[in-house]
Amino acid sequence: MLKIEHLSVHYGGIQALRDVSLEIPEGKLITLIGANGAGKSTALRSIMRLVKPAGGKISYNGEDLTGLNTQQIVSRGITLVPEGRRVFADLSVLENLKIGAYLRKGKEEIKRDIDYVFSLFPRLGERSWQQAGTLSGGEQQMLALGRALMSKPKLMMMDEPSLGLAPIVVSEIFNIIRKLSGDGITILLIEQNAHSALAVADYGYVLETGEVRLEGAGQELLDSEHVKELYLGKHK
Repeated sequence: MLKIEHLSVHYGGIQALRDVSLEIPEGKLITLIGANGAGKSTALRSIMRLVKPAGGKISYNGEDLTGLNTQQIVSRGITLVPEGRRVFADLSVLENLKIGAYLRKGKEEIKRDIDYVFSLFPRLGERSWQQAGTLSGGEQQMLALGRALMSKPKLMMMDEPSLGLAPIVVSEIFNIIRKLSGDGITILLIEQNAHSALAVADYGYVLETGEVRLEGAGQELLDSEHVKELYLGKHK
């Protein structure tokens, strides 16, 4: 579905990504793990054309994305749940969800999808007219996921969805991620919570200082002594 070939990205004199190649097959949950500054978010921002690569190619269903802008990429069925939620704080939950569908037409279908989001996240349904800025961190993350779903994505990319959340909320978020994957949405998951990410992933890549150092099935990486030592901490 999505293929990245020899991707390199520079920020000034700093090379954030160096010759990175990876694939996200249709219907699979792929995770990209690594420490802060490893280049994980840069990879997502490159796919969405929020940063311009210095070299390499990104293709989606055989189409080169290089010449497209962010809106055109979203229209292809690719969406990003950004790090830090970035909900529209002064707008209601419902208004945030409707913004997620801004490229779509068909009021009845949009309404059905809002109902679907509320079925996934009942707390959002209970707070549909509440300002997003007054929600808890976990509820804002649910709203960010719901807003992304409103674009009817074929490929959903998530940047640190567990960041700053209580363990019980993290568990809830990962249950939803697992459900979305089971419903057929292709997912690229960026996470520092390596154990939770690899536990749900079909396949994973380990980024270190802008390069892919290791890759394999989720369970295979969970069992890797290198991954245990560097990323799994108390789980090793």
